[in-house]
Amino acid sequence: MAEYLKRGKPEAERAEDDAKTREVVEGILSDIETRGDVAVRDLSTRFDGYTPEAFRLTGSEIEAAMSQVSTREMEDIRFAQDQIRRFAEAQKASMRDIEVETLPGVILGHRNIPVNSVGCYVPGGKFPMVASAHMSVLTAKVAGVGRIVASAPPVGGKPHPAIVAAMHEGGADEILCLGGVQAVGAMALGTESIAPVDMLVGPGNAFVAEAKRQLFGRVGIDLFAGPTETMVIADDTVDAELVATDLLGQAEHGYNSPACLITNSRTLAEATLAEVDRLLGILPTAETASASWQDYGDVILCEDHDEMLRVADEMAYEHVQVMTDRDDWYLEKMTNYGALFLGPRTNVANGDKVIGTNHTLPTKRAGRYTGGLWVGKFLKTHSYQKVLTDEAATLIGEYGSRLCMLEGFVGHAEQCNIRVRRYGGRNVPYGEGAPWRDAAE
Repeated sequence: MAEYLKRGKPEAERAEDDAKTREVVEGILSDIETRGDVAVRDLSTRFDGYTPEAFRLTGSEIEAAMSQVSTREMEDIRFAQDQIRRFAEAQKASMRDIEVETLPGVILGHRNIPVNSVGCYVPGGKFPMVASAHMSVLTAKVAGVGRIVASAPPVGGKPHPAIVAAMHEGGADEILCLGGVQAVGAMALGTESIAPVDMLVGPGNAFVAEAKRQLFGRVGIDLFAGPTETMVIADDTVDAELVATDLLGQAEHGYNSPACLITNSRTLAEATLAEVDRLLGILPTAETASASWQDYGDVILCEDHDEMLRVADEMAYEHVQVMTDRDDWYLEKMTNYGALFLGPRTNVANGDKVIGTNHTLPTKRAGRYTGGLWVGKFLKTHSYQKVLTDEAATLIGEYGSRLCMLEGFVGHAEQCNIRVRRYGGRNVPYGEGAPWRDAAE
């Protein structure tokens, strides 16, 4: 049975935190819906100390921001976007429109149609998440979304130059300097100056994630991408320094970023606990990382790899770094996660920033029922049908008529019956199911 050598906050305390977040977000969204731009401006002033003439950046403001990004930095941004674009294009190519003739004269098909408009949220907060612009804006562009709105909070009282550059290079049609719940609320609900979108995507803190949850239904969302989670599955083929570095690399995101080690090596588990303490003594972001590790850090000792797999699948973490003597075994066997990072040569930061897979991933065990953001999230698969012959209209109509009457839907049955009469020349009594052919002939 799995043994916890370290355990974070009890679930009850985490649920209490979630309840407080829900209440705050509900009030903010209600305010935006009622007061529109006035509420958004008040909230931006309150939370970010930022009150511009307009939240949407003009062309000259975009140019001014981008001019502050060095040539080398722009090269790095474009390199990352090249990798993300290449993978997104390959994913899109895997999705095909289809059309098949299932019976003589019966044509069925589907088309993959991009959503018309999307709002892409790019977090700022403690760290300007430049890469989130690539992951959302660029991927939406590859999918063919017609209107892409991108929003990020001000950093130091102004738009963050590199974020603006990444949004613009990625293909954003509108760029807003607006953060938090007020940003996703304004994009989803619309205000006097911001037209509403059909879908919201992008990661964020607990408040942004909760806002997306509450807005779901009024708009589509990619997934519940809340505070980042990282899990390391490791055995004695790796050392404590590597494991501890990978845990703290994600724990520094925020005070409530879960980080978990699952191992079958007590030696590695105990050494990792000591190594985390050592690294927290030298890590510049230790104030945040240590809070996450104290309240949300777990070290779980398992009997063997089978138990490690069971525990990992049950927890369904966002990022799962696998460093064992059987990495591909986990790739084959694991079913619940956001993304896998296989082997010691790669790591979660690669996925976060540059390698090409998307970093907007399911959290809070949502990996049990959804994957992460990808080009397919922006595409709606719509089916269609055509009946080309009188014989096919009659055959399908007869079956449809009887099946509708089986469920008591007389009006439905008449939709089928009228076509049986017109295209098949069969006199089906009104409000009855079409007779079976062997009975009528």
